[in-house]
Amino acid sequence: MTEKENQPIPRKDRKRPLIMVADDDPEIRKLLRIFLDDLDADLIVVTDGAEALESVLVHRPDLVLLDVMMPELNGWQVCKYIKSKEELASIGIIMITAIGPVNNELTSPLFGADDYLDKPFDFDELEEKIKRILAAGFYSSSSSEE
Repeated sequence: MTEKENQPIPRKDRKRPLIMVADDDPEIRKLLRIFLDDLDADLIVVTDGAEALESVLVHRPDLVLLDVMMPELNGWQVCKYIKSKEELASIGIIMITAIGPVNNELTSPLFGADDYLDKPFDFDELEEKIKRILAAGFYSSSSSEE
């Protein structure tokens, strides 16, 4: 996995999926970076909701791992915006949060998230969810979008 520079690559020209991690906790970002290093994907890492939204608009990642409680904009606001825009709605979103499984299960679908995980999360479960969402979105849409 390589970390993405500031040069956007259109989705149709990508050879590998682009995953964005949006979390204000440096330890979570570090853990996700290490974990995601084994996936055949490029990575963008951001630290708050406003930066997440800006990166989504510029880079159009294939999947966003999105923390709920972040400065500037919370993850639900970012998720709702992404899913409300036709040109962005195909971006996969996994909400990652410590708000509790019941709140996460009830809230994440309301804002359009494709899936969710509670912190602390199981890396095997995260990998399964990432692969499922990428298989449904990136590989089926990369040849037909934009």
